[in-house]
Amino acid sequence: MPTAKSLLGKRAEELTLAELKRRGCEIIETNYRCRFGEIDIIAKDCKTLVFIEVRSRRSNEPSFPAESVDEKKQAKLVLTAQHYLSAHEALSDTPCRFDVAAVRFERGKPVSIEIIPNAFGES
Repeated sequence: MPTAKSLLGKRAEELTLAELKRRGCEIIETNYRCRFGEIDIIAKDCKTLVFIEVRSRRSNEPSFPAESVDEKKQAKLVLTAQHYLSAHEALSDTPCRFDVAAVRFERGKPVSIEIIPNAFGES
């Protein structure tokens, strides 16, 4: 049975997908998993391949959602993205970036969504 936290995370991913589509991004894949980890959303923004980590928080939590993407998580995301690119050779020369989507909820309703482009790594 899903936990309240996992349901909140799933809702944050759905909201992020809708926002990316509204911005004209093409969704390539969701919840890509490999032995190194998971990438929540892989999208194309113009000619750039974007690996997106979605984080959510309730408004009563003191930390900002994006703060939880620490160096260890970043390293896992990079390895997972490299694995994805090695499995999709046609994309090997495509520019890439890592974004973080930060979604805040209040009483179960979304109050803000911020997509932080080039949140870490090199562009």
